[in-house]
Amino acid sequence: MSESNRELIQLYLEAARRSLAGAQYNFDGGYWAISASRAYYACLYAASALLLTKDISRSKHSAVLAAFRQHFVKPGLIEAEFSDSVGRAFETRQVADYDMVGNVDELEAGARLEDARRFVDRISRYLAEESNHDVPG
Repeated sequence: MSESNRELIQLYLEAARRSLAGAQYNFDGGYWAISASRAYYACLYAASALLLTKDISRSKHSAVLAAFRQHFVKPGLIEAEFSDSVGRAFETRQVADYDMVGNVDELEAGARLEDARRFVDRISRYLAEESNHDVPG
């Protein structure tokens, strides 16, 4: 992995953590739709960081999710439950950001926030484990 990718991975992880903090802040303030949207972005940034470990970069959200599933879930590197949770986050974000009639309630927003926390934690653990393999031992 290139040094520039290592730096980008860290930037994406920082963005994921900031998005989680924003999701929590908005959840605490009762802004359920904004919280769900920020939770989704935390997942998107974490998945983008993960893809960079294989020198993969995608600009479309759907392409990031498809590549995550193809390169990490399908070969068993990341558990399928995380594919499901990021899929739910994507769907909820669509409602939160684009559906003027739809509604994201407290229960839904809380579930997406918890899913996002677990997703970012899992990706962070994977990246930490992989970086330990890069170190000559």
